[in-house]
Amino acid sequence: MATQLDDNIRMVLVRVLSGTFMPNGSKDSSPAGSPPYRRGIHAGMYRDRLWTMRQYAGFSTPSKTNQRFRALLDGGQTGISVAFDLPTQLGLDSDDHQSAGEVGKVGVAIDSIHDMRVLFDGIDLGRVSTSMTINAPATTLLALYVAVADERGVRRNEISGTVQNDILKEYMARGLYVYPPEQSVRLTTDLMNWCSNNAPRWNTISVSGYHLREAGCTAAQEVGMTLSNALFYARSAIDSGMEFDEFAPRMSFFFACHNDFLEEIAKFRAARELWHKLVLDEFGPSDPRSSQLRFHTQTSGVTLTAQQPLNNAIRVSYQALAAVLGGTQSLHTNSYDEALGLPTEDSVTIALRTQQIIAEETGIASHVDPMGGSEAVEELTEKIISDSHSIIRKIDSMGGAMECVKSGHQQRLIHESAWVQLKGIESGSELVVGVNSHSNEDDPVFEGMIIDPKDERDKVGELVVMKSNRDEARVSESLAALEEICKGDGNVMDALIVALKAEATVGEVNGVMREVFGTWMAPSGV
Repeated sequence: MATQLDDNIRMVLVRVLSGTFMPNGSKDSSPAGSPPYRRGIHAGMYRDRLWTMRQYAGFSTPSKTNQRFRALLDGGQTGISVAFDLPTQLGLDSDDHQSAGEVGKVGVAIDSIHDMRVLFDGIDLGRVSTSMTINAPATTLLALYVAVADERGVRRNEISGTVQNDILKEYMARGLYVYPPEQSVRLTTDLMNWCSNNAPRWNTISVSGYHLREAGCTAAQEVGMTLSNALFYARSAIDSGMEFDEFAPRMSFFFACHNDFLEEIAKFRAARELWHKLVLDEFGPSDPRSSQLRFHTQTSGVTLTAQQPLNNAIRVSYQALAAVLGGTQSLHTNSYDEALGLPTEDSVTIALRTQQIIAEETGIASHVDPMGGSEAVEELTEKIISDSHSIIRKIDSMGGAMECVKSGHQQRLIHESAWVQLKGIESGSELVVGVNSHSNEDDPVFEGMIIDPKDERDKVGELVVMKSNRDEARVSESLAALEEICKGDGNVMDALIVALKAEATVGEVNGVMREVFGTWMAPSGV
């Protein structure tokens, strides 16, 4: 008996020292880097490589955004993340009447290859990883990026980055869609197919739970609906003729990080484990990377307050810490003044320094999954896995993610959850410091960044001049070729690249697709 006891103690000590000991009855004792990846997708995690510090930026003109990018890179940022203005996200040109008043307001305005050249001026596209938060016109913006890389002699197999390219969540929560669902998914899979053959280092889709969570869903709903969408995209890619192992290693995910510190840590761990299980059960991949959930995290914009905005720096710090403890692969930290407007340069610097302090001063990066084995975290992880899996099964029983979007099912879940949260804040049962707790009528008033209205006028003027100086015959010919591709079932990417190199605009190529594909209105779910 004593010998057996000694052996048990010795075994526990070995597991503690190796980082694989999971007390309190946890179902997972696997180390990081091993299935089911609850503890992380890399054995050494941040001991071997820190997360990518990818600050999201974009405002006003391409030249001003380029200045911000270069300042962030000089300040230690390790990747670029582009925010586009609303017209660009809807495939509209700056001189379109529907764009009036919105040009450059919530991101950078991109109309043509000229703008893309300026946006990345002085930035090596062969070395810097670029993330572009773009969905309905994702094919267009990636085509512009490729066109500029071609001009600079950067080989397509050398470019790296991500396009969000997640249209389902636009119908569910964000509203920036253009085409009907089936045609939108065709564009999604066209991009995935093209990159598989031409740009293998490019992440072809970033399935986003961020916008679902910001619209009001719970942590378990964020995981459940996001993974359900990912299953739909994977099935669609397979239906288009791809093998799962061809595209799955280049799929990534994008999650929000909110204020419930332990729940958010558990959420990320749960998402990794559940995705691994779902993938193995349905697709049976041979490449282990195909079942690894890699994700980017952004701290929560909706939790930031216009009242006492300096408090937001504290909120962001805890959210960023939770994302790191949850094992994120890249991270954007919001700026404290984002509830007031686009972030100022000072607030952006503090946001980046927040990540650098976590990485270099807290010591957390020296440990693999330091919260693993915590009774609270492990119980929360199990609960989120269970609740999220129930949501996925329900969606599948109703025909899958696309059919549920058409019926408004996910929209309804989000609205109901958001209403519960709002009532909690209004009643005071959910406290928000500076708003319904510790508020002060004498608090100083802060001002956010003000965009100069002259920027919009100048941008429109530049576009008009560009259109008047280009070869219209070449533009028309390339747009006609794109139209023929859209009417058939060929891949749109090469035709888009040709048209954009010919100086066709974002609005013009998407105008062709609107004519062929039509538009659609998603049900609200109310």
